[in-house]
Amino acid sequence: MIKNTENNKIPVHVAIMMDGNGRWAKKRLLPREAGHRAGANALKNLVPKAEEAGIKFLTVFAFSTENWSRSEDEVNALMNLLREFIQEYIDDTQKNDVKINIIGDISRLDLDLQEKINYLRALTNDKTGICLNIALNYGGRDEIIRAVKKVSDDVVCGKLSLNEINEKTFASYLDTAGLPEIDLWIRTGGDIRLSNFLLYQLAYTEIYFTKVLWPDFKFRDLNKAIDEFNKRERRYGGR
Repeated sequence: MIKNTENNKIPVHVAIMMDGNGRWAKKRLLPREAGHRAGANALKNLVPKAEEAGIKFLTVFAFSTENWSRSEDEVNALMNLLREFIQEYIDDTQKNDVKINIIGDISRLDLDLQEKINYLRALTNDKTGICLNIALNYGGRDEIIRAVKKVSDDVVCGKLSLNEINEKTFASYLDTAGLPEIDLWIRTGGDIRLSNFLLYQLAYTEIYFTKVLWPDFKFRDLNKAIDEFNKRERRYGGR
């Protein structure tokens, strides 16, 4: 188990782009749905390990604004899997101390799914363990546009003046408002791009790419990412 020491800092907030479910299934001659289910299980297994390691906030990309362009069958399978995942956390809420938060625009999701999400949020709101932030119908550009609209509305209504708008103020209008800045951003699956995930928040985040497909991502792989994180000098634009 990794430990938080003077020479080995555990990142407070880790974000993961869980990529590679489809390729994992294809390699095994399985339907894509099997890959997504294996990916959901990988997340459930990783969360308690991440908490034990000392990570306080874990943000994961579950469904993007662009994922609606996938086949209707795959989208429906993903939504049904999401229902199962949320229901399991609802059923297990007495067994763990995980706080569940959702980022993204959930208004496009089916009403029953929105109700489950809001119920789980309320149910875990006072939990003091690791905070699991799940990005649903989320896109970095969409988040920024929605934030700009909220800021504009408040300026027009007189709740906010132009002189009050700064980085801190603007951040309070984002989906991640109230969360600490992201220390470490991980992408699995081998692709080396941001793919519209947390664009505003990554200004000084350490980024780590791995070829490991998400369903195969284990705690040892998280350890490797944290080891690499500790080898880097974070200067935040300074010298």
